[in-house]
Amino acid sequence: MLRDSLPWIIVGVVVLALITGGVVLARARANPMSALNLRRRRPGRDHFRHGDVAEAPPKHAAIIVNPIKVADLAMIKERITSSCHARGWGDPLFLETTVADPGRGQAQEAIRSGAEVVCSLGGDGTVRSVASGLIGTGMPLGILPAGTGNLLARNLDLPVVDFDKAIAVALTGRNRRIDTGELLIGETDEDGDAIDGGELTRHQFLVMGGIGMDALIMGDTNDALKKTVGWPAYLLSGARHLVSPEFRVQIRTDTEAPFRRRARAVVIGNCGKLLGGLVLMPDARVDDRQLDVLIASPRGFVGWAPVFARMITRRRKGHPTLDHKVCREIRVRADRPLPVQVDGDVIGESTEVNAAVHPASLTVRVSQA
Repeated sequence: MLRDSLPWIIVGVVVLALITGGVVLARARANPMSALNLRRRRPGRDHFRHGDVAEAPPKHAAIIVNPIKVADLAMIKERITSSCHARGWGDPLFLETTVADPGRGQAQEAIRSGAEVVCSLGGDGTVRSVASGLIGTGMPLGILPAGTGNLLARNLDLPVVDFDKAIAVALTGRNRRIDTGELLIGETDEDGDAIDGGELTRHQFLVMGGIGMDALIMGDTNDALKKTVGWPAYLLSGARHLVSPEFRVQIRTDTEAPFRRRARAVVIGNCGKLLGGLVLMPDARVDDRQLDVLIASPRGFVGWAPVFARMITRRRKGHPTLDHKVCREIRVRADRPLPVQVDGDVIGESTEVNAAVHPASLTVRVSQA
C-alpha cells in the first residue's frame, strides 16, 4: 500500500516546498532590508562607460626658481613642463624666490599645494633655503643646478651639467635621507642661552659652515667673475687670503675636552667635496650622523702644502697645522669677531658659533643607480 501511495507523497512534498518558497520570496520583496534584496546587483552596461570612471589627478612638481640665476626663464619653464608631460605628470607649479624670502616660504607653499616633489632651481644658497622649509617633513627635494658651485649636487653625484638628466632624476629618482647641520651664531652660556640678552640666529647648512678664512674667500669672490669663469673665481679670491691673520680659538665638542688653537679657518662639514674635484674632508658623508671639523693653522704659503695635498689626493693626512675632529656638536669661540659662512653664503660676523647635526632629517631625490 505504501508503494502505491509513494508517488503521491513525493508530489505533495514538492508542492509544499514550492508554496513555502513562494511565501518567503514574497515577504523578501516586501521587505527592502532583507538579505536577498541586500545582495549586490550586477551593474548595468552603462555603468562601465569611460565617462563614469573617476580618474586620479596627475602628479605635479613644484619648481622654486631663483630668477637671478636663470638667464632665459621662459625657456627653462617650457623645458621643465615638457619633461613633466613626457613622464605623465601634470603642469608644474613655478614659484620664484625673493630677497625677503629666498626659498623657505615657497617650499612650505609647495607642500600645501600637494606637490609630489619640490625642486630648487638656483645655486647652493637656493638649495639651502628651499631645504630649510622641507627639513623634517619627508617631502623630497629635487635639485636642478643653476649656480657656480652646486656643492650638494656634487656630493650626491647628481647631474650638474646635463639639465635634462637633472630633471629626470628629480621626477623619477629614488628618495635618500641625508643629515643636515644647524649653525647657531651668537655668544652663549653653558646652557646654550644667549649671554646678556644677546641675539642668537639659526642657519641650516647642507654642505659646510665655517668661520675665518673660508668665509673671507666666499665674501671676497667677485660675482661677475663667477658668471664669467665659474668656480676658478674662488681660487683667485683664495690666493689673496692665503696669509690672512691668525686668530685664537677655543673649541669644545661632545667627544673630547675643550682645547685651544691658533687658526686661520675652522670648517664644519656635513660632506667633503669641493669644486674642481677637490675633497677637503675625505671621510665625511652626508648620512653618517656626524660632523667633520677641520682646523687649519698653516703659516705662510709653504704651510698650505699639506692642505692642498689633502684636497688633491683625497686622503686624510695628519699634519700639525691641519687638525681633524669628528663630533655631533661643537662650539667654536674666537678672540675677535670673524666672518661666518654657510654653504658659501657669508651671513655676518661673530665671535662664537655652535653647530649640531640633525641625522636623516632631509629627503633628497638621487639617481636610481
